[in-house]
Amino acid sequence: MANSTPPASSAASRRPLSPHLQVYKPQLTSMLSIVHRITGVALTVGSIVLIWWLVAAAGSREQFEYVQGLLNHRLGQFLLLGWTFALNYHLLNGIRHLAWDMGWGLDIKRTYQTGWAVIGSSVVLTAVVWAIALKA
Repeated sequence: MANSTPPASSAASRRPLSPHLQVYKPQLTSMLSIVHRITGVALTVGSIVLIWWLVAAAGSREQFEYVQGLLNHRLGQFLLLGWTFALNYHLLNGIRHLAWDMGWGLDIKRTYQTGWAVIGSSVVLTAVVWAIALKA
């Protein structure tokens, strides 16, 4: 029975089995997909912090003041800002994906338009949320 694999010196054996990041130039659509995954992870971590804050609030005054102090620190505020952006971005991009599931906006032009709209709306919505929160 003959061996069907090509010889090791052929060009086919030297090429990668699947494309990777070094082959492709970053595009808006691929970057939005990566950011969507990252914001999903950030929302998970942020939710754990939210649960910690709620458990501390239900616990003793000392526990709550400790967690509240961490969240009021500059680093804590920066992380909360990032979590707020992640929540807004993930929500808006999820709505965009639902529109795609219904067959709307799948052409390249509309994909880029809605991508930029998600980015801009996420930034604006995050600023609005923080402006309201700082006012209260």
